[in-house]
Amino acid sequence: MQAINVIGGSGFIGTRLVRRLKSKEKVIVQITDKVPSKANPDIVTLGDVRLIEQLRKSIANESVIINLAAEHRDDVRPLTLYDEVNVEGAENICTIAREKSVKTIIFTSSVAVYGFAQIGTDELGKIAPFNDYGRTKYEAELIFKAWQAEAPTDRTLVIIRPTVVFGEQNRGNVYNLLRQIASGKFVMVGNGENRKSMAYVENVAAFIEYAISFKPGVYIYNFIDKPDFTMNGLVANVNRILGRSEKIGFRLPFPVGYAIGKGFDLFAALTGKRFAISAIRVKKFCVDSLYSTAIDQTGFVSPVPLEQALSRTVQYEFMESNEHEGVFYTE
Repeated sequence: MQAINVIGGSGFIGTRLVRRLKSKEKVIVQITDKVPSKANPDIVTLGDVRLIEQLRKSIANESVIINLAAEHRDDVRPLTLYDEVNVEGAENICTIAREKSVKTIIFTSSVAVYGFAQIGTDELGKIAPFNDYGRTKYEAELIFKAWQAEAPTDRTLVIIRPTVVFGEQNRGNVYNLLRQIASGKFVMVGNGENRKSMAYVENVAAFIEYAISFKPGVYIYNFIDKPDFTMNGLVANVNRILGRSEKIGFRLPFPVGYAIGKGFDLFAALTGKRFAISAIRVKKFCVDSLYSTAIDQTGFVSPVPLEQALSRTVQYEFMESNEHEGVFYTE
């Protein structure tokens, strides 16, 4: 039997991944997370990556470690949490991996390590994070690489850098955009010709599962579902799924939208409240976020085409009654 420990397995990607892994024969799945799992309460050990003793108790000898745990929101306070969870957490995981004779670690990093990247950036792209999230994700990558380099012919490290991940039950930036479109109150900021790489949660989980079988070495892959949408195309597709005209109405120039975002930032600072609109989110919305990937060289094929994934998500969230189902809050 193969033991697999999914650190952060109570979250959005982790829940999908664990569902896939539990269907496999000769696999024992265990979740380590600081919060319980609503979907898999029977296989969770409560543990925080910042607390090495908790990791020591929860990770089995010679298991495969899949690290999904991260501090990732745009509005994290204090900022030291990024280093404590993402960097020190990686150090703790590697310490336990050495103790437990772990030979395979799969780490979900992020395309945030590239910052505002050039169009078509692949896995060899320049590392230039613009925020603490991207910086600490890359620092964690280096820690895991050092672990693998200690025994390069025996240890396997897979680093996956997903772009923005969306899907049913998620309450992140993509959901907020889809909700605005569905409400009929959406306003396009900019010309809408900027392109956005996206990743469907089921496809990300499928690739993580696929990567468990990789041989010793270091593997780094961006994860993107192709083809990429322009913002105009994304909005038109959502309207079509909802049975509406694909035409986009009012548009707001970027400088005006950015100024509005700054206004919300100031109001948030004064009141301590969180808002769906901010300057950084307006900027993210209007720039190209277009990446390339070498995943196709592995033979992996995403099980759900992107347009179908978008349709599934829109129907689940805005055309069906699923209020009783749990949700996951991410960025």
